[in-house]
Amino acid sequence: MKVKHSINLHKGSTALVVLAMMFAYDNVAIAPCIYLALHGSYGILWLIKDRIYPDKQWEEELSLPMGITTFLILGSYWVAPWLLISSGVTVPVGAIAAAVALNLLGVFLHYTSDAQKYYTLKYHQGLITEGFFARCRNTNYLGEVLIYGSFALLSWHWIPFVILGVFTSLLFVPNMLKKDKSLSRYAEFEAYRDRSGLILPKLLPSAPAAGLSEEA
Repeated sequence: MKVKHSINLHKGSTALVVLAMMFAYDNVAIAPCIYLALHGSYGILWLIKDRIYPDKQWEEELSLPMGITTFLILGSYWVAPWLLISSGVTVPVGAIAAAVALNLLGVFLHYTSDAQKYYTLKYHQGLITEGFFARCRNTNYLGEVLIYGSFALLSWHWIPFVILGVFTSLLFVPNMLKKDKSLSRYAEFEAYRDRSGLILPKLLPSAPAAGLSEEA
């Protein structure tokens, strides 16, 4: 099996898992319903993305035990809906609105930047330094952090933020640094790195863009 099989199974089953929690705890309040809509649709969009412009890093093969382990680790993201639904907590309207806004922004940055990367590299290899990657070298990761940050906020509990922090520090950041190391082979990378942020956009005066990248 491949890494993406565990990821896709987790993303695709999220809506069913959250719905089952809502029925199990007889909680169909507004916050759980919005959570179901946001996280469930995110999983569906992920499956669509995998069919249209898949990420090659998830094509790596792994053993069945490792695949199961990967799925179980990803299952920690379901702690957020469980805390929200099982506790019956009333989430403030402002927090719900902020979570929806963060989710929309995150989905936009994540899926559109991945689309730019995929279709650019399909026709041109090199360093991508324009569009969504002009001021941020990892706009897709920024989007993903915002997405899961919105889920954590909507849960109205601190534990999902800790889980997101662990994923960010142990998976996202190492992957970003690994990509930087790979891209450093391009002569123009140093100048690009100086005018762009690792995950947060660096707001500097515009500078001429150079080329395109197979890992960007």
